[in-house]
Amino acid sequence: MFKLRGHHIFCLLGYRGMGYSKEYVNNMTRLHQTLRVNPKTLIQIVKGPDQLCEKYPNSGEYHCLDNSIYERDSVFLEKLGLKVGQLLHWEEIEARIRKYVLPSDIHAVCETCSWRLYGVCEEGVQEILEGKGLREVK
Repeated sequence: MFKLRGHHIFCLLGYRGMGYSKEYVNNMTRLHQTLRVNPKTLIQIVKGPDQLCEKYPNSGEYHCLDNSIYERDSVFLEKLGLKVGQLLHWEEIEARIRKYVLPSDIHAVCETCSWRLYGVCEEGVQEILEGKGLREVK
């Protein structure tokens, strides 16, 4: 089982092997590949820092506690009809994405995210909508 906050669900869709540090990338890749290979993996929705935040580099300000990040989490959880504490399989999250999310939602909700400029999150949403699942990271 993995613990994820709301917006990290969408970060996983756009993940292409890039990140804040080598340790962060290794952690994200492990989680991403586990979900890609085994979509029945259990996910617990959490409020605040999750297992991806654990490897966020300590460079002064702790991004994972920023109010704007909590707001982003809330918007995505509401969009997917998920609640903090809920347990569900990754494949159920993908089903909710197919039902409730459009690629353009990334542009609106993640307006201040530096990763948004790469366009990979919108691509990731589109691939879920097409039933492709998470993209393999090489």
